[in-house]
Amino acid sequence: MGSKIEITGLKKRWLISSLGPIFVVALLVAGTFCVVMVNYYYNMMLDGLKTRATHASDYFTSNTMNSYGEFYRYATLFTAEFAERDRMELQFIGSSGEIIVSSYGLTAGMNPGTPDIKAVFQTNEIEPYRGIDPNTGEHIMSVCAPLELDGQVVGAMRYVTSMTAVQRSLLLNAGVAAGLLMMIIAMVYVSNMVFINNVVEPVAEVTETAKRIAAGSYGTQMENHYRDEIGQLIDAINNMSSQISKSERIKSEFISSVSHELRTPLTAINGWGETLLEDTDRQQLERGVETILKESRRLTNMVEELLDFSKMEDGHFTLRIEETDVQAEFEDTIYTYTELFRQEQIELRYDSWDEITPVIPADPERLKQVFCNVLDNAAKHGGAGKRIDAAVTHTEDSIVITVRDYGPGVPEAELPFVKQKFYKGSSKARGSGIGLAVCEEIIRLHEGSFEIDNAEGGGCVVTITLPGA
Repeated sequence: MGSKIEITGLKKRWLISSLGPIFVVALLVAGTFCVVMVNYYYNMMLDGLKTRATHASDYFTSNTMNSYGEFYRYATLFTAEFAERDRMELQFIGSSGEIIVSSYGLTAGMNPGTPDIKAVFQTNEIEPYRGIDPNTGEHIMSVCAPLELDGQVVGAMRYVTSMTAVQRSLLLNAGVAAGLLMMIIAMVYVSNMVFINNVVEPVAEVTETAKRIAAGSYGTQMENHYRDEIGQLIDAINNMSSQISKSERIKSEFISSVSHELRTPLTAINGWGETLLEDTDRQQLERGVETILKESRRLTNMVEELLDFSKMEDGHFTLRIEETDVQAEFEDTIYTYTELFRQEQIELRYDSWDEITPVIPADPERLKQVFCNVLDNAAKHGGAGKRIDAAVTHTEDSIVITVRDYGPGVPEAELPFVKQKFYKGSSKARGSGIGLAVCEEIIRLHEGSFEIDNAEGGGCVVTITLPGA
């Protein structure tokens, strides 16, 4: 089917329905991770600065704060000995908010102007700040701790650290998270595309084959390399194609057979009609009329079978139900065919049932049609045995009619198909091939069964079972 991948149709719907939720969930997870990570870093930094400022301010206040002069002198010494100047800045803030001493030196005398400095003198508590340094424009985090002398806040100790390194680390972690997210999405996409191709390509092949079958390439088969639902679908398509091809072949044979069946009696009727016009011999006249009547009846039966078949196909095949004596109807049919079979040197034996069979709701005309068709078939296909047996029996819940001939029987391979419409098998007997299909439909509408089997000792037996009263 080609290797080009087009995100259309089923593939598009599949990707949207599968990748869409995964992408949303992945974004939520990544976003939550970034938020948690940022809060973790910031809280960890803030807690570290608060702890450092608390301990340093307590130590500074209790050991050095005896006068304001000592405050300045010890603040200078404290900042000079500050060991973490490469990571953060230590500032001592005066009561007016300006920087008195700084570990960086360059910021001394400046007023940071951040809210934490003003708040610490008002609340006498440690105050944090995270934001922009008004003097440098740099993103910072700071903690300001009060310094008391004689119960009054005379200054503040302030730790300030730049957020640049932290933000760089956060961006790096966010980039790693985004990379992992993209890898996950890419893996899901690739796995989905592999799976989709394993589904879509066979479906596309099935679609193309179905189109070829619809265009008339009946019998087309696909190779089945799958053992899943796709394999079952391919098997179903192959079976459908075979059945359609078989039906088309049977239909063609049926048309050919019906054409031949129609042509034969029509030729006989035309031939005898022309003969009778020219010949007035009484014996010849009677023979010709008998032939014409016989062929006319055969044409009539064939047309009726075709009409019945048409009704079956359209779903208009119905019954006229009335209280019916099935045994009487069957015996009437036996009586009619006994003389006909005698002329063909076929003995028709009827085993009558001593007890009276119950009257049941049925269509007598349709049942007689079935009986006639079954006896006709017994004569056509089993007449070589020169004998046909017929019988009627009944049980508490059913009436059973059997008709057996002593001919060659039906080949075992053809038995499952003999009741199919148009099917004639290897038989060379004349007929349309739809009579038995019509018979089975009639019996089915009576909620009975119509079975054809080979009998022990040779020949074929037809068993008709109808529900009793």
